[in-house]
Amino acid sequence: MAQQMTAPITRIAPDFALLKKTGFDNIIDVRSASEFLDDHMPGAINLPVLDDAQRAEIGTIYKQINPFEAKRSGAALVAQNIAVHLQTDLAKKDRDWRPLIYCWRGGQRSGAMAKIFSDIGWHSAVIEGGYKSYRKAVLDDLDHLPAKFRLIVLSGPTGTAKTHILRAAAQNGLQVLDLEGLANHRGSLLGSEPGSPQPAQRLFESRLCAALQNFSPDRPVFIEAESNKIGQIHVPSALWASMRQASRVSLTAPIDARTAFLQRDYRHIIEQPEHLIKLLEGLRQRYSTATFDVWESAIKAGDWRGFVHNLLETHYDPAYARSSASRPLIEIQTLRATTLDDNDIGRLAKALGALDR
Repeated sequence: MAQQMTAPITRIAPDFALLKKTGFDNIIDVRSASEFLDDHMPGAINLPVLDDAQRAEIGTIYKQINPFEAKRSGAALVAQNIAVHLQTDLAKKDRDWRPLIYCWRGGQRSGAMAKIFSDIGWHSAVIEGGYKSYRKAVLDDLDHLPAKFRLIVLSGPTGTAKTHILRAAAQNGLQVLDLEGLANHRGSLLGSEPGSPQPAQRLFESRLCAALQNFSPDRPVFIEAESNKIGQIHVPSALWASMRQASRVSLTAPIDARTAFLQRDYRHIIEQPEHLIKLLEGLRQRYSTATFDVWESAIKAGDWRGFVHNLLETHYDPAYARSSASRPLIEIQTLRATTLDDNDIGRLAKALGALDR
């Protein structure tokens, strides 16, 4: 019987352009679940060769007994875990399947999986330097990529549906950098998404870098006016600097239309009035007891129109005025919303399209 040849293992640099061209079928992160949750390459799946408890166990053996015992115990666990992956997640992969594998430094963990894949006959690749080299590439790109694009900031007071307009514009083919989507937060005191936490800072930066890599510098990139912090996420300094030098499209809308839009868009907040009252405590130091009494009374009475209207006039609109005054951008257009229903949002998104040149 002829001996089956092993498939080659390729080592590649974490170059985004190269990764796009090579077209791997899967990107496999073999680090533990906690490492993966903190950050990973966009589109990667997590198939740990050691889980968090096992990593801690091997580390203890290494320190308290000796490196040899740690390596022997670790090798057994790695073999067992890879076997489980082969029998479950990878059981239906055919002979032409091409995976890209990485671990922390591109060493033992990714190497162990790649060696077994090679023996099976799968052509696999390992990222040179592992996650650490990938992370360095992300930080390098975030330092220089934002300056390559002509940013157009969509600015307007709270409740003018800026995020919805930009997402509609993206569906129309415009280049839109959706920071709130990447950060999983609406960028205000009440902006957390129910039941869905924000990503870790590093994971946000990975997603941001991947988004920037997909844009063409020959066309403008539309972005919503934000502060340099979205919930708990910080906007990288180079991007923030570019946003402060961008052109601006200002958006206006009648306060009644804004009030009605916010009642629809924040339905999840309205459905939890006690939680809303707790969130408003974050403003306690800024406003008088009388102001809070007005808000709380409106909430408990279910007077949502009155509450939203008052919150806009008392808190959000003055904050927007201060923020706009501190960020003098070049005004290139003013868009005037009317009803902020779906048709109006679509009309405003098409108006942005006239600037896509």
